[in-house]
Amino acid sequence: MSLPYPMGPEFEVYTWEGGDHARILWLLPITEAEKDFRREGGLEAIESLFDEHEIDPVDPGRASVV
Repeated sequence: MSLPYPMGPEFEVYTWEGGDHARILWLLPITEAEKDFRREGGLEAIESLFDEHEIDPVDPGRASVV
């Protein structure tokens, strides 16, 4: 679970009239290898790989970036 960084910071918080707000997070399916890489290198490292490989975050059959 992380911020939906590809959509930009303006998508990270939704504010209703009156000031109530919600922080938007997303669940991105990852492979076992990506999970291990994230544990070792951190969230920014795996997100950088996702950007580098230009993954399609809604493709359930995408290849691992690791």
